[in-house]
Amino acid sequence: MSATRIAKNWGVPPWRIDFHPASHAIPDDLDFAVVGGGFAGLSAAAWLAKLAPGKSIALFEAESFGAGASGHTGGLVLAESAAGDLPGLGDVLHGYQEILQQLKISCDLAISGVWEVARRESPTPSPISWSDSGEVRIVKEIPGGTVDPGKVLSGLALAAQSHGALLFENARVDDVQFQQPLGLNVNGKLVHAQKVLFATNAQSLELAALDEIAEANFTLAIATEPLNLAQLQQLGFASRKPFYTVDMPYLWGRLAGDGQIIFGSGLVHTQDWRELTILDISRGEAAERIATIEKRIHGLHPVLENIRFTHRWGGPILFTEDMAPVFARHPRSDDAIVLGAFSGHGVALSVYLGRWAAQALLAQRELPTWPGS
Repeated sequence: MSATRIAKNWGVPPWRIDFHPASHAIPDDLDFAVVGGGFAGLSAAAWLAKLAPGKSIALFEAESFGAGASGHTGGLVLAESAAGDLPGLGDVLHGYQEILQQLKISCDLAISGVWEVARRESPTPSPISWSDSGEVRIVKEIPGGTVDPGKVLSGLALAAQSHGALLFENARVDDVQFQQPLGLNVNGKLVHAQKVLFATNAQSLELAALDEIAEANFTLAIATEPLNLAQLQQLGFASRKPFYTVDMPYLWGRLAGDGQIIFGSGLVHTQDWRELTILDISRGEAAERIATIEKRIHGLHPVLENIRFTHRWGGPILFTEDMAPVFARHPRSDDAIVLGAFSGHGVALSVYLGRWAAQALLAQRELPTWPGS
């Protein structure tokens, strides 16, 4: 299925990916191959090319860059992982900012803090007072912020290409021969690679050996029409800080640059990741969940009662049982690494771990030992 068809079925987010790779013939032999053109794969490719300028590096994306989770995220930047501060993880937000700076990526990053909101008393005066099955207030602020995901993807791709990596869209890896060197079947062509990173996240789970340890689902988001400053002040959004709920059902939100508010909530469960390729947000369970989100948002505050929605979209999300990301050697080869399953915390974490993956492939850094990895 083409990237155009999937983008249409999943809706169109308010982000633009402004990058088209230079045209190259697919090589026969490589030092490093990266499979997957999202945040993690593009970050790894950029760092491999930057850290090892004499090596041959290629990234293969089955559709278009950002066609999966990375291009359909809401751009909420969070510290740590969904499982918390894992052993040896380090400072994700500092590392994320450092990576963006070193790769010269301009992406509207705003690390302003993130509000946790809940249906209980706030320890301090709360700018937010919403109605959502009870009165909702701010109960805590944690490190984090927002970013334009399209600009991050475009910047990572440009950095990778500028440092010498070959980038290929519509280059599907259909099969892998786990031998030395590894053999990748790319659009029917056999490509040999000394080392491989699988960064396909919620898609191609069998290829990345994630099918038995992670579950692919689909999550949804919508964007309102732009609000003026007075409306944002009434809502408690004057500080432009994003939020997420501590109570269930889960809801998160953030401001975009032009005053739009982006909200996200809900999961469409799948039995097989291939269901993602035929999922359509205008039908069935996905459409019902979007309607539920819209009704919920209209009821949060009088300012939102008659607000118009301009974008509706969704994207894949991959969970492990303990919510920790998978970052480990492929079970069939020590020359391959698997990175994915960020459980909704991938905007900063995937870029941060993409650099770590590049260092591990170059034998400059050891992989972590986390639950599930």
